[in-house]
Amino acid sequence: MEEKRQAIYDASTLGKPKMMLLGLQHMFAMFGATILVPILVNSYFNGEGLSVQVTLFFAGIGTLLFHLCSKFKVPAFLGSSFAFLGGFATVAELNSGKFANMSYGEKLPYACGGIVVAGLLYLILAVIIKAVGVKRVMHFLPPVVTGPMIICIGLSLAPSAVANASANWILAFIAFAVVVIFNIWGKGMWKIIPILMGVVISYAAAVIMQTAGFTNADGSAIINYGSIAAAKFVGLPPFIVAKFDITAVLVMAPIAIATMMEHVGDISAISATTGKYFIEEPGLHRTLLGDGLATALAGMFGGPANTTYGENTGVLELSKVYDPKVVRIAALYAIVISFVPKIAEVIGTMPTAIIGGISFVLYGMISAIGVRNVVENKVDFTKSRNLIVAAVILVSGLGFSDGLTFTIAGTPITLTSLAIAAIMGITLNAVLPGNDYTFEKNHQGDINRGVSFNNYAEG
Repeated sequence: MEEKRQAIYDASTLGKPKMMLLGLQHMFAMFGATILVPILVNSYFNGEGLSVQVTLFFAGIGTLLFHLCSKFKVPAFLGSSFAFLGGFATVAELNSGKFANMSYGEKLPYACGGIVVAGLLYLILAVIIKAVGVKRVMHFLPPVVTGPMIICIGLSLAPSAVANASANWILAFIAFAVVVIFNIWGKGMWKIIPILMGVVISYAAAVIMQTAGFTNADGSAIINYGSIAAAKFVGLPPFIVAKFDITAVLVMAPIAIATMMEHVGDISAISATTGKYFIEEPGLHRTLLGDGLATALAGMFGGPANTTYGENTGVLELSKVYDPKVVRIAALYAIVISFVPKIAEVIGTMPTAIIGGISFVLYGMISAIGVRNVVENKVDFTKSRNLIVAAVILVSGLGFSDGLTFTIAGTPITLTSLAIAAIMGITLNAVLPGNDYTFEKNHQGDINRGVSFNNYAEG
């Protein structure tokens, strides 16, 4: 029978070389999704959109700022947020008023200005939570709400895992198999770096397959080396300064409502994964402050909004190494790479099929954490109100795949599926009778959920 691995909260006991490898693993986990955001935004702005270098720089700086605000206690990585893609697309197509004769590149700073305002909205919620107390806030976020929300975080990412893997199923299977083999049968250090080994071994397999004449399912080359040759060895990220206009702000800023709800779910997931109660200590107000400041800073100088990354939560669960220092090492890697375009391009050539194969494990683990939350907190699904709350969260989180777009004062606003799920779940839980959840009634469940105010289980 396999022994349960002990969690590692102080990675320094492993030694510096192993800590560097663990940081590299976190960096690879976030890389694909983080650089995908500027790639997609560039398509909206006809090649004049966000820079990959700037994005990586602020992913690293934003993560370090978040750790500073959260007392260096929360092992979260902040990567690019996909929630604002609709806002970028809308700003790119603004053709009235002052935007009538602007090029795409001239519109971009105004979209970034909207990101700055969105980030500052986090600070308002942080102040409210600090004023009324996190216990009152968490009364509206019982396990019947946060558990299904965490499940949705993982499952909503599932289609991207399948889409990426479908580019080359053989390569995706190799990446998946390597992760599983090292995680189940690996010994010592090999057991806690399965993601890194999955990337290295499957990339080597990709090189061999391409040399042997294999291609992706659509006939394209498995690895495209062209961008590597064109990239410089050293270069400053092309920062820009944000500009502000009420039209662009009204497009971008309201999206913060969605991302703040996602933040609560992500911090709950990280808390549950690590067995720490981060929502109380260092406090939800501090994590919101860090996320908001990171987003505002990125937007001010031409980067996308930041958000806590589920991919890295999956790495925490897989490696059982919960030391925030390891995540900060990944942040430093991202900053260094942002000044070395050639390295960024080399990593950027990693086939999407590899990302897809690895994501099969990471995304599923996030959902499994949500299931564990519901079970360990003994959510009573014989009660109709609990069934309704959970059902609506799951259907909303998975059903609104394209989000929900509506217009206010002539401005289209899009809520992501996770934001809709959070809003619906929190609202239903608040208005339906029978919400008998109280803190500390089930100490062990609260501890595992990450919101315990008494870190010792009874009995």
